[in-house]
Amino acid sequence: MFGVWSLKFEISAISIAFVDSTENTWLLLRSPPADCALNMALDEALLEAMPGLGRPVLRFYNWTAPAASFGYFQRYQEVEPLTLLRPLVRRPTAGGLVPHNGDWTYCICFPSNDEWYSLRANQSYEKAHTLIKDALCSLGIAAELAPAAKKTLPGQCFSGYERFDVIYGGTKIAGAAQRRRREGLLIQGSVQSPRASLSSVEWQQAVVVAARKQFAIQWNDFEPDESLHIRAEELAGEKYSQAAYNLWR
Repeated sequence: MFGVWSLKFEISAISIAFVDSTENTWLLLRSPPADCALNMALDEALLEAMPGLGRPVLRFYNWTAPAASFGYFQRYQEVEPLTLLRPLVRRPTAGGLVPHNGDWTYCICFPSNDEWYSLRANQSYEKAHTLIKDALCSLGIAAELAPAAKKTLPGQCFSGYERFDVIYGGTKIAGAAQRRRREGLLIQGSVQSPRASLSSVEWQQAVVVAARKQFAIQWNDFEPDESLHIRAEELAGEKYSQAAYNLWR
């Protein structure tokens, strides 16, 4: 049953220098663990907030309990038999079934006036995964972008791979899905840790540093205001925790 969340946001303790310049600046948010409905809701709330924020936001997050998410256009009855993980939540983005049981998850939101927004879907997909690949490589993981697709099991994100997915030893370890709306672009991504000894904090720091190197990004920490907090809770309660949304097709 849906309840009221008291969600506190925490800023990443990543040990890099943060700056105040607005030129090529992204906002960084590291959220505390939340359930599947609230995680999806906060991603959508950030997308809705893009016109006002006017800058890209990178959010890292985890899960309070195992769950699985599936693509916006997938049929629930086709997805349900593919995993024992519960609950199942429909993402605001497309793509296939993703298990969230120890994975590292993130989202990147871009306002509609950002250059990423005007890219074709495959171009923004490649750029996002190049960032993830470079971060993993900096940690000693010989990751690479898939040069071509490998047949997947129907509906499952990690059973094979598409072009530009991140692979390691021939296996997909990172996937993403996108949604473009008038407010901006939302990219949601999942990384299946390739090494048990590697922590999510190490990976997050590697992504931040890789973005600074690859895109000349400057970072500002981000504290969501009360209105964004309230909107996320509304979306979680009225949409992502409701059967009417999750089972609509």
